[in-house]
Amino acid sequence: MTRGRFQGMLAIARFNWPFYLAALLVFGCGMFSAFYFRDWWIQAAALLSVAGSGYFLFVSSGVSHLIYDRSDLYRWGWLERALRGADRRRMVFCHSGFDESSDKLRAELSKAEWSVLDHYDPALMTEASIRRARALFPPTPGTVAAPYDRWPVVEGWADAVFGILAIHEFRTVGERARWFGEAGRCLRDDGRVVIVEHVRDAANFLAFGPGFLHFHSVRSWRRSWEKAGLRCVDEFRITPWVRVFILKKP
Repeated sequence: MTRGRFQGMLAIARFNWPFYLAALLVFGCGMFSAFYFRDWWIQAAALLSVAGSGYFLFVSSGVSHLIYDRSDLYRWGWLERALRGADRRRMVFCHSGFDESSDKLRAELSKAEWSVLDHYDPALMTEASIRRARALFPPTPGTVAAPYDRWPVVEGWADAVFGILAIHEFRTVGERARWFGEAGRCLRDDGRVVIVEHVRDAANFLAFGPGFLHFHSVRSWRRSWEKAGLRCVDEFRITPWVRVFILKKP
């Protein structure tokens, strides 16, 4: 099924609609106050609120459109680099309650045998946005519910494990290390883990403001996979806001 032209941007808005509604209200009230009141300090405060809320509304929406609707992220051209030299027979795809890509990825790698795991745990993932995302995009048929640190996958089975915009939902280094530990256990000796994520950096701060704190720093990611005994063998970007990490066993 072909993605809509604005599907990604609209999905982000739907998952986070209270923030966008609040920003829209601030923008509207600021515009009204700037024109209605004549006190300079009220006008200055109103214009600042218009600038801040407008920046969030238009920049974050525009960047979301570029990432999720216009970039190579869901066109899958980056897969060739991520899987270069790898066997492509057995794949594991992991998500944390929101899955809008496993069916597309399986179509791209249609000759592979797949295991799709859903790690959603409402006790760990308490943000309202992930509950909305899960309601809008329920798990695809054949998905298996699995604790993030105990997978129903045979040791050494997988040629690749994918975590696409999902593993950041585990908020601590320890939780992510246990996920990486299971990924490593399930990999063949020459297999790889493919992680696609936003990170906590300047580009994401400029795009999403305080929302960038929901992402993890590269240093934090590195601590997580190194605790699990994995090493990064390649790293590249899909747009300035999304990075791909390719991990292997030592």
